[in-house]
Amino acid sequence: MSAIRWRWVFLAIAIFAGWKYWPAHAVKTPPGVLAPADPVQSSPLQKHIYQKGKYELEVLADFDIEARVLSKENYSSDRESELSPVDLALGWGAMSNSAVLDKLSIGQNGRFYFYRWENEPPLPPAEIVRHSANMHLIPVNAAIEKQIKAVRAGQVVHINGQLIEARSSDGWHWRSSLTRDDSGAGACEVIRVESISVK
Repeated sequence: MSAIRWRWVFLAIAIFAGWKYWPAHAVKTPPGVLAPADPVQSSPLQKHIYQKGKYELEVLADFDIEARVLSKENYSSDRESELSPVDLALGWGAMSNSAVLDKLSIGQNGRFYFYRWENEPPLPPAEIVRHSANMHLIPVNAAIEKQIKAVRAGQVVHINGQLIEARSSDGWHWRSSLTRDDSGAGACEVIRVESISVK
């Protein structure tokens, strides 16, 4: 193959990669609060343990949330990806408003959600913490997993399921946060997702 033809092949690959991973692929929305309500968490009517492969998932709370997707990250190489192939950073209330989010740089890495600002924050930092979180999603089946993987940043999603603690026989465990005002290690929600829809 000639050098010119190879150059066109590399250009096509670069264009495809840019389309797939470029942040502009996110859904753009005008200013305004898109998801005004706080997540709803309640004690389960009865304790329940689900089996998923070699893991036990103990229900800690029932959980229902409607929120804007701030960022999405796929995982495949860590142990947690055996349960949760996708993390969504979600925002509600003021953290679902483009007027606020446009003043923040948001990303995910290593099962954490990060944000930063220049000069002054668009909201008090404690309000950012109370109105956003990184959430590890455990789909109950392949159809739900496919829906989760199709979600795009900028969309508003409605998720229903349970906050859980996952355990395995070798002593490994992964426990969900049960509050919305924590941050750092252990502050993420681990959700067994029974349903997800894009609003």
